[in-house]
Amino acid sequence: MNPLPMVIADLRALRWTAAAIVALVALAVAIGVAIGAQERALRQASAKAADDFDLLIGAPGSQTQLVMSAIYLQPEALPLIDGRLLNELSRDPRVAAVAPLAFGDIARGHPVIGTTLAFASRWGRLQPSEGRLFAREGEAVLGADVTYKLGDKVEPSHAIAGHWPKRGVADAEEASHRHEGHAYVAVGRLPRLGSPFDRAILVPVESVWEVHGLGNGHAGEDAALGPPFDGQRIPGVPALVVKPKAVADAYALRARYRQGGTMAFFPAEVLVGLYRTLGDVGQVLSVASVLNAVLILAAIFLLLVAVTGLRRRRYAVLRALGAPPAYVLLVVWLGMAGLVAAGCLAGLGLGAVATLAVSGLFEAQTGLRLSFALGSAELAQVGLILLLGSFAALIPAAMSYRRSITAGLRG
Repeated sequence: MNPLPMVIADLRALRWTAAAIVALVALAVAIGVAIGAQERALRQASAKAADDFDLLIGAPGSQTQLVMSAIYLQPEALPLIDGRLLNELSRDPRVAAVAPLAFGDIARGHPVIGTTLAFASRWGRLQPSEGRLFAREGEAVLGADVTYKLGDKVEPSHAIAGHWPKRGVADAEEASHRHEGHAYVAVGRLPRLGSPFDRAILVPVESVWEVHGLGNGHAGEDAALGPPFDGQRIPGVPALVVKPKAVADAYALRARYRQGGTMAFFPAEVLVGLYRTLGDVGQVLSVASVLNAVLILAAIFLLLVAVTGLRRRRYAVLRALGAPPAYVLLVVWLGMAGLVAAGCLAGLGLGAVATLAVSGLFEAQTGLRLSFALGSAELAQVGLILLLGSFAALIPAAMSYRRSITAGLRG
């Protein structure tokens, strides 16, 4: 006999209980999926944002802080290194390109970063999606999410530690620290990178130096942008980004500039440490997620046993009408396993929605674009929950199979 009509009739009769079981399973699955997918997306997005930073050189101090300021644009006052290193590295045969990063100013809440044309184009790899790159002092290139438009005047202000202005709005605090008489003209916009630089405004480093009264790093006022700079006039910079010609050159440069008042390191070194910490936190959350799933499955098992007890008279009537015990077992198991499977599918959808929501909030805070994708670990976890839930459904099904017709009718 076809068990599906009886399964559907049971689910209709117990619709609220069935909905509760599906919701519990979906909650357990969604928590596990969201934790795993979010952690992996964060790792991928942060690593991608650091791709263009082969080697960082800065003043001795915290490598983590330099990475957070130079790559993820978290505002922090950093000590400066001798700007003459720019010329030294430009002449080094092991260096393919070098660029300074000078930060500390904001405009409508967007960080203003002083650098060179080479870095603005990511060593020639990027072309503006609108307009052009800067070609002279006083010009600016906008990140993809900057609220200015091409042709707008960008008035920089000195950023204040601990003050986080809303992007797109020049608040009173920013206005009170404006560099009067200095402004940039937006001449281009970069394509979306999926990194905090989508919210940054890139300007010639010479302009940043002049805004702060440090000259432009050149002997003449009309000198071309970028290196070579005048060795006696180069102001200090918080960080240098170096693109070595080869892997061996990268390690040689790293060793060379780990002395003499500078520190040099690969951003990946810092990210590995951060990932290790993130991994520890992720393991704790994963364990908590597994325990949560176990508790929910235990609650579902007790609920299934109770529901089967409530339906024992119906199953006894089926047996009395000639239905074999295996038919009753199949009806009970299909109904309960179907609820667990429906909960797993709903949990995948709910986990995806939760991950996208959290990713949106994280992107709003950091600028990192997190991409949701189900991995093998999440699918394996869902499969395990489905397997355990289906196995748990066999127990109340077996109880119905073994119960005598007389006991069921009396009940």
